[in-house]
Amino acid sequence: MTTSTFRVERPTIDAHQVGSYYPDSFRRATDLRYPSLTTTVPREFVHRAAVAEVMLTDWEQVDDTRFRVAAQWPRSHSFFTPIDGEYHDPLMVTETVRQVGYLLAHAGFGVPIDHQFLLWNLTVTVHPEHLRVRQTPASLDIKVTCTDLKRRGNGDLAGLHYETEFRRDGQLVATGGATFTCTTPAAYRRVRGDHAFGANDPYALPLTAPAAPQSVGRTSPVDVVLSPVGEPNRWQLRVDTRHPVLFDHPVDHVPGMLLLEAARQAAAGALERSSILPLSIAGDFRRYVELGAPCTIEACLVPEQLPDGSELVLVTGHQDDVLCFSASLMVAPAPQDR
Repeated sequence: MTTSTFRVERPTIDAHQVGSYYPDSFRRATDLRYPSLTTTVPREFVHRAAVAEVMLTDWEQVDDTRFRVAAQWPRSHSFFTPIDGEYHDPLMVTETVRQVGYLLAHAGFGVPIDHQFLLWNLTVTVHPEHLRVRQTPASLDIKVTCTDLKRRGNGDLAGLHYETEFRRDGQLVATGGATFTCTTPAAYRRVRGDHAFGANDPYALPLTAPAAPQSVGRTSPVDVVLSPVGEPNRWQLRVDTRHPVLFDHPVDHVPGMLLLEAARQAAAGALERSSILPLSIAGDFRRYVELGAPCTIEACLVPEQLPDGSELVLVTGHQDDVLCFSASLMVAPAPQDR
């Protein structure tokens, strides 16, 4: 599992008022005079400290379990850099899927801002022909269907699964889904014990050396999340708590997005490519990956090549010899083979 331990630094939005927010409230200040203006949803709703990292711009509720969400992807991003300078990064799709779930939990189902979210799985599939970077940012229309809603005895949301469908100018760009549960701050502290905020200093961590960037599909060592251990297809997770995107705000464990990035980099390393285009990513989070202990990342290339030339890579992460997460990535053929 991976938990969002987002903490509000100032009372921008009263946690007890979240349930009263409706789609029109995001636009009520500008509708009368500037009906065409666009802004992001509140950063607190998607558990981001930096407004620049908010991908979502609007939302509306269709019925009890269906929503529409608007999003925008920049033509370039400091971390989610375009693949081969041509395609939007599929990991930006996974981040958008993550944000959709948290937005709807808070704004659609009334989960207080200070609650913690446990992400159990996240999957995406992209259609590269509609994922190309154009001359303007990508504007997305996302249809969301929520299923398997779980509620506590008092009616509060305890968790759900949701599926998403991304369209750009009417064309299907990607699909994705995720499952999460949410818990109160008190319950979270009981679960986390000594690992909870305040029990130690998670940012006083030694930083291990990065793998060569091009060996894991990156261009800058700052963005490398794997450290070599001298064995093929095996690395130690590199946790840089100063990274402005992967650690956008303080957390008391390794974020799920960092684990998915580790899986992507491990797949690039196993395929021995300086750049890969994942066509699908499926992550399964079983346990917290703690900040203060080594985590071993291993990649296994499935030998059977698929008919379209795509390749499947399985990635696992173990901490203290216990499986914490796993991921499968379907990777498009190398550019010369596409």
